Amino acid sequence: MKPLPGTSPVPLAPHRLAASPVPSPPPRAVFTAAESEKLYAARLLAAEARPYLATALFALKPILSWRVPTMAVDRHWRCYVSPGFVTATPVEELAGVWVHEVSHLLRDHHGRGDRLAAAKDLTGPGDRLRMNIAADFEINDDVYGDGLPRPSGAIGPELLNLPAGELMEDYLPRIAMGPYLSRMVWLDCGGGADGADRPWELGPDGANALDAEAQALVRFRVAQGMIGRGDAPAGWQRWADRVVHPPQPWRQLLGAAVRSAVSAPGVGEDYVWSRPSRRSSSLPGVILPSLRRRPPKVTVVIDTSGSVSDTELGSALLEVAAIARAVGGRHDLLRVISCDASAHLSGPICDAAGITLTGGGGTDLREGFAKALTTAPDVIVALTDGQTPWPSHRPPCRTVVGLFPRPAEYDETNAYYGQDHPPSWARVVTIG
Repeated sequence: MKPLPGTSPVPLAPHRLAASPVPSPPPRAVFTAAESEKLYAARLLAAEARPYLATALFALKPILSWRVPTMAVDRHWRCYVSPGFVTATPVEELAGVWVHEVSHLLRDHHGRGDRLAAAKDLTGPGDRLRMNIAADFEINDDVYGDGLPRPSGAIGPELLNLPAGELMEDYLPRIAMGPYLSRMVWLDCGGGADGADRPWELGPDGANALDAEAQALVRFRVAQGMIGRGDAPAGWQRWADRVVHPPQPWRQLLGAAVRSAVSAPGVGEDYVWSRPSRRSSSLPGVILPSLRRRPPKVTVVIDTSGSVSDTELGSALLEVAAIARAVGGRHDLLRVISCDASAHLSGPICDAAGITLTGGGGTDLREGFAKALTTAPDVIVALTDGQTPWPSHRPPCRTVVGLFPRPAEYDETNAYYGQDHPPSWARVVTIG
């Protein structure tokens, strides 16, 4: 190349070349075509082997990371993947890792890890490693097999001679740092496995994060699709049942319903002549009664038909004892009626001891309500499985129904069949 007119070429000195080396390119932030194809093929294989987890698998956003040893997830449903791990792992085993990581998120190991850390003061890296191992013990028995081969590095409770089928909270107290665990310091499934955020995670404000509502929706959809499937393991079935029908503190709910009923305005209130009303002074020669509150009277109707088990009757008696304490132990304020196809008054009581429950036949709580109303109670509490006809009219008092759960029943041969449900005027609390 000729120099421009009026200029002369300036040669570069060798030492200038040596002092300015060509910088090395930064680590790439995206997968190569081969890595992407293998990673997504493994996810498709995982969805084919575990179709009930497909919604959750495709909710995960894979992100390339050079700082994770294998694959890891954060609490915001991002999956960090080492490209070297993708290259070195067969597609079948990679599919199992997809299922493993999404299982951490579905089982809420990050939230449970946070609660364990707060309750037990588990803040050190060794504690988090123990949580990760306990979480792996919980899920690995449901991850592998049936089309997903178990990798040689996958750990299970048999490693420490612990029984299978338990939860993270059960395994954690029995896991101690020792020779076995010292060889597992490489194990890191991310903050989604134990709740401790990692430096390489993008955090809540990073791209492709799922908020709490979206995470709950994914869990519910997966659980709803898993109910009744014959190919879902028992561990997943139990999890799905808890998600779709979360356990409720029914004793507190029933107690709150009864307390609300007995303390509501108008309950236990009556006019008395023993103390004239203050308004009598404005009406000379006229005596007006005053409104006074008395302790409420409660009648408990217990379903003693053949469809109610002895265990449920025992729960009913425990609730009677709690109601007796709520009315101050006054034997004249609490009555118990056992009812199957007919009603039987157990008499006034002050506790659950000595209550005789009779029955064992069919169920008609209309008889029990009719018997209860003869004593003019302020509150009726019905403890039943709900398989009964109900009164056609609302009683002249507040009603609380403690309902023993039963599966829905249908009669396909009867077009007019309809299962009896508690009436809308009753406050219903599911027991158990």
